[in-house]
Amino acid sequence: MTAAIRTEGIVRRFADKTAVAGVDLEVAPGEIYGFLGPNGAGKSTLVRMLVTLLLPTEGHATVAGHDVIDDPDGVRLAIGVALQDASLDAKQTGIELLRLQARLYGLDRGEITRRLTEIGDLIDLGDALGRRIGTYSGGMKRRLDLAAALVHNPQVLFLDEPTTGLDPMSRATVWNEVRRLNEELGMTIFLTTQYLEEADELAHRVGIIDRGRLVAEGSPDALKRGIGHDVIVIAVDEGREADARAALGEVRGVAGVDVHRREVTVRTEDGGALISPVAVALDDAGVPVRSLTLRTPTLDDVFLRMTGGHIDAGTAPEADA
Repeated sequence: MTAAIRTEGIVRRFADKTAVAGVDLEVAPGEIYGFLGPNGAGKSTLVRMLVTLLLPTEGHATVAGHDVIDDPDGVRLAIGVALQDASLDAKQTGIELLRLQARLYGLDRGEITRRLTEIGDLIDLGDALGRRIGTYSGGMKRRLDLAAALVHNPQVLFLDEPTTGLDPMSRATVWNEVRRLNEELGMTIFLTTQYLEEADELAHRVGIIDRGRLVAEGSPDALKRGIGHDVIVIAVDEGREADARAALGEVRGVAGVDVHRREVTVRTEDGGALISPVAVALDDAGVPVRSLTLRTPTLDDVFLRMTGGHIDAGTAPEADA
């Protein structure tokens, strides 16, 4: 079976900076693939190459069976794209934008009417569709941009942080539509997101990119299992993180210790049995504990282990990488 998306050693450099450093990945038809990474890690650069907005410096990539270098027009006809920064004409109305997008993809009048009806529940803009886009809020523009990406029923849909700036209800609406598109239409979806619960909830598989390289890949459950069964999170006073790491490294049953800012994370097979030894070790080392919490692993724990930092939802989007 031909992959919906395949990259082989794909590289992108900007002058002396390597934004994407030889990524190999394969996304199966009908899969939702979640793509995570710190700001500047290369997420958006990779997406821009896959949707033919940037040429790779090295390597190869195909989307829906079309080579991004040799057949960019074939790629563009097969995909829908909603990027971080929606490029919308402020002087158009919402309905004018959607009708124009549909005509550019060759839909006839009857098909356009049907498609606008089908995506009406998703965009949920009501009478606002008749207003100029310049009057829309940021969240309204995000929903309109998503609708424009879907108007021609693409084979592969690229969603680059599609719910950033949306309220929880609008975000849930987008999640439901993503599931429907995947389950009912078999649409392949490549999803970059800063919301780890979004990837956990929607993605069949997740890839984590850091410094331009793919550092982890697998189902959300498999990635979480891979870092241990339980996680103990300890908040300590600033400047005492190294002392905490040293003390906890001597505790039997500790599988690993990660430090990020004033938070120390302990990975272990049996968190319940280890809470007391952890507390005693920190007390013996004279490290004040502000809080201590036991929980099961999350994708944020995977992200922390693989990249050395938590993913920060709501921060500024990456500039060019």
